[in-house]
Amino acid sequence: MHDIRAIRETPAAFDAALARRGVSPVSSEILALDEKRRACIHAAETAQAEQNASSKEIGKAKASGDEAEFERLRALVAAKKDEVSKMQAEAKELDQQLTDLLLGIPNLPYDDTPDGTDEDDNVEIRREGTPRDFTFKPVEHFEIKGVQEGMDFETAAKLSGSRFVVMSGGVARIHRALAQFMLDTHTTEHGLTETWTPVLVKEEMMVGTGQLPKFGEDSYQTREGWWLVPTAEVTLTNIVNDVIIGESYLPRRYVAHTQCFRSEAGSAGRDTSGMLRQHQFEKVEMVSITKPEDSRAELDRMTDCAENILRKLGIPFRTVVLCTGDMGAGARRTHDIEVWLPGQNAYREISSCSVCGDYQARRMNARYRPGGGKPEYVHTLNGSGLAVGRGLIAVLENGQQEDGSVLLPEALHPWLGGKSTLTAEGTLI
Repeated sequence: MHDIRAIRETPAAFDAALARRGVSPVSSEILALDEKRRACIHAAETAQAEQNASSKEIGKAKASGDEAEFERLRALVAAKKDEVSKMQAEAKELDQQLTDLLLGIPNLPYDDTPDGTDEDDNVEIRREGTPRDFTFKPVEHFEIKGVQEGMDFETAAKLSGSRFVVMSGGVARIHRALAQFMLDTHTTEHGLTETWTPVLVKEEMMVGTGQLPKFGEDSYQTREGWWLVPTAEVTLTNIVNDVIIGESYLPRRYVAHTQCFRSEAGSAGRDTSGMLRQHQFEKVEMVSITKPEDSRAELDRMTDCAENILRKLGIPFRTVVLCTGDMGAGARRTHDIEVWLPGQNAYREISSCSVCGDYQARRMNARYRPGGGKPEYVHTLNGSGLAVGRGLIAVLENGQQEDGSVLLPEALHPWLGGKSTLTAEGTLI
C-alpha cells in the first residue's frame, strides 16, 4: 500500500511512476477522496468539541435552577451526539474507500527497473553455464524413458483433474531430495532460518502480502474462509504482521519448504504437458525483513542464494531483470532466474526474487524502531529458492542419456544415499 502523505506531497511524481507500469493517473481521485475524508473527520471533531462544551454547561444550568436552559442544552447535546455519530460513520466509510483504492494500486518501480510492456522487454544481466551439447535429440522430462513410470498424469487426472501429477519410485525420491538439498544449503551456507508454517491462512494475511483483494482468482479459498497459500511468502512475511521489531532483530532471513496452490487463472492452454505448471506444487521460499537502507543490497544477496543452488547442481541458467510491464504488482524490482531446459530448447523461470520496499509492510503494519526511536516501516523481500518441481524438470532434462536413463548431479548424491543414476527402468542406483 502507498503512503498517502507522499501522494499529497508529490502527486505528479506518483502518477509518473505508475505510468511506467501502464497505470493511468490516479492521484487526483485519491486526493479528492482524501480531502473529503479529512473534511469529514474535522467536522466530526468540531461537533464532538461542541457536544463536550454543551455537556459541561448542563450541570451549571441544573445547579442554577434554570430548567429552560437545562432542557435546551440537553436537547442540543442529544442532537450533537447524533451528528457526531453520523459524521464518524461517514468518515469511517470514506477511510475504507480510500484504503480499498490504495490497496488496488501496484507498487512504484525503482528507477533502475527497466521500462517495458511484457517479457520481451526484460533485460538479461548474466548467464552462467553452457548448455550441454547432446549427441541425440533431448526430450522433455515426461518423455524420458526412466521417468515415465514415476510421473503419472493419468492417475492424477482421475484423482484431481488436469494439472496434477502422481510421482513414485525414483522420481519421487529425487523430488524429495531436491527440496532437502535446497533447504540444507540455504540454512548451512546462506544463513537463512528454516521455518515451518501453515498452508491455510486468514484472509487478512493474503491482503498483507498483496494477493488480495485484487488477485483472489489466482488462489483457492476453503468453505471455512481460509485461503490456501500460493507461496510461503504469505506466511513468512506475515510473521511480522502488526509487530514493532527491535532494530537488532533485523535483518531476518527465513526459508520454508511448503506445498503451494494456484488456480493458474488465465493460463488456459499454456504448459499443459508435463509438470511445469501445476495447481499443487512444492517450493522452497526465501523471505527477508530488512531496514529500508539495506533492502536493495538484500535483493542481490537473495538472488545469489537462489543462483547458487543451480551452480551446485551444475545446471545452466540466466538471470533477467523484469521490466515494469512484466513485474508483479507488489514489487519494485524483480530478478527472474531462468533455467535451461534442453527438452524445450529454452530457458524457463525457476525463481523470482523481488524487493517490495515498504509496500507490504504498510499493508501489514510491520515496523521497527531505528535507534529505539519512532517506529518506521520495514522493507520486505521474497524469492524462490527454488521451485522444487521445476528443479526436478531441470535435473531430469539436463541429465538425460540416450538410453533413457538420467545421470544425477553430484551435489545431490548425499541426499540420495549415494545413488547417482535414475535407470531407464525408473530405479535409483
